[in-house]
Amino acid sequence: MDSVRLSYLQIHPEDNVLVALRDLPVGFVVDFQGEQFPLLSAVAAKHKFTITALPQDAPIFMYGVLVGKMNVAVAQGEVITTANLRHASDDFRMGTRKLAWTKPDVSRFEGRTFEGFHRSNGTVGTANHWLVIPMVFCENRNVLTLKAALEEKLGYQVESKDYSDEVDALISRYKSGASVDELLAVDLSSAKANVRKNRLFANVDGVKFLNHDMGCGGTRMDSDALCGLLAGYVTHPNVAGATILSLGCQHAQASILRDEIKKRDPQFDKPLFVFEQQLEGTEQELMQKAIKATFAGLSIANEQERQPASLDKLCIGLECGGSDGFSGISANPALGYLSDMLITLGGSVILAEFPELCGVEQELSDRCIDEATAEKFMHLMKTYNAKAEADGSGFYMNPSPGNIRDGLITDAIKSAGAAKKGGTSPVTAVVDYPELANLPGLNLLCTPGNDVESTTAEVAAGANVVLFTTGLGTPTGNPVAPVIKLSTNTKTFEKMPDIIDLNCGTIIDGEETIEDAAHRILEYVIEVASGVSQPKAVQLGQDDFIPWRRGVSL
Repeated sequence: MDSVRLSYLQIHPEDNVLVALRDLPVGFVVDFQGEQFPLLSAVAAKHKFTITALPQDAPIFMYGVLVGKMNVAVAQGEVITTANLRHASDDFRMGTRKLAWTKPDVSRFEGRTFEGFHRSNGTVGTANHWLVIPMVFCENRNVLTLKAALEEKLGYQVESKDYSDEVDALISRYKSGASVDELLAVDLSSAKANVRKNRLFANVDGVKFLNHDMGCGGTRMDSDALCGLLAGYVTHPNVAGATILSLGCQHAQASILRDEIKKRDPQFDKPLFVFEQQLEGTEQELMQKAIKATFAGLSIANEQERQPASLDKLCIGLECGGSDGFSGISANPALGYLSDMLITLGGSVILAEFPELCGVEQELSDRCIDEATAEKFMHLMKTYNAKAEADGSGFYMNPSPGNIRDGLITDAIKSAGAAKKGGTSPVTAVVDYPELANLPGLNLLCTPGNDVESTTAEVAAGANVVLFTTGLGTPTGNPVAPVIKLSTNTKTFEKMPDIIDLNCGTIIDGEETIEDAAHRILEYVIEVASGVSQPKAVQLGQDDFIPWRRGVSL
């Protein structure tokens, strides 16, 4: 813990750069391993600077792995930037199995339970939702019509402040002759209030409407993948049943959806109502049948109640978005420790976002339980990156402007920190999109790095809770699984408390160890899984849902 109270940090003994834990001015004297040297330029918090002078093409190591090479020679104490550093990572190949790991102490959580919804296939939900899903974008309007008819009447509408009073205040000042500067100076501060009315079906957490822009007009591969993704939601432990609206002539046929459901749950017994508009005739006939079926399905879903379940019934999806230079040393390692704890308890963890595993392929492939699993992982990584490069991109182009601004200047730097979410346990399964990834242990799921696409896929793969780390802040949520947002730094947490649930900046501030933070997070997960607490994304009705087009999306 003493190291994180310093102004800078060496993450791994083999690293040849240090991370600034606060803004460091030019001339600041660094005292590292008995040697003192001044910074030649100011280094912003989260950015890195050299420990020694380095020649052109010299490798840069962070987290003990290659993360880039120097474009030019740099002096000791020089800040690392996109101008002087380019992406580089080590090649990977079939290695020996490295399955030994140290299990964390989980005595505090042994025998603990959460209150969940038990399904007939043995899975347990952390929520109880009804879904209304279009098979094709042509049915989006009808889905929205159902939403307008059902949501408010049943007590599921999230009522947010519409800010009309603030607009009235501006109108009044404008009519009074206020200047532009005076208008911009008006104080419109007002807390956003979310109000949920009394629900008719007390045991149903929500009716969720999953609009999308796919199902026809694209490739058959995309429409088939969409059917698999939707099947993942229909069979999800947080879902009690579903109403499906199909046009009839689209690529994504209801019959394909049924086949995908059977693949995931051969004994599927949830209420499932499928309506095809081209068979039903008028919109009125379609809507009336869909409304009656949905209402009846909700009455069935309402018969289910929360019951105790052991923690091995948790399947945690691991996500990061709006990452910063502290992600890999605070929130992500905390999730890694939590992952190891949950796996020790018999639970499941999903690590996705394959473009953000670039540079740590060797470590992860060596941790795969057998060579076949390792080969599958390496194949997916290589083919995904090759397709991206063929289309003029590549994993090296994954960092966003926000990532770069906050210290993640190459994909390998971003990836090395992102992979920390997966802890140290063996990889029990490697799964391609959009299949299930809910085996006990650490599952690797092939998804893009795009936050919402990846979160959407993790939930379809079986995650009944998602833990989402962010350095810059993001409102991301999911219609089916609660998404818990964790800040990597205290400044962002204090700035955006309306969308972020927990602060892991305490680790950077020296107030908490990674282990302490992991324990605190797991306690909150249990509360959320039991319906006792609601993450901000749930409170705000942040129901983000974007299927992945299997073309290039990083």
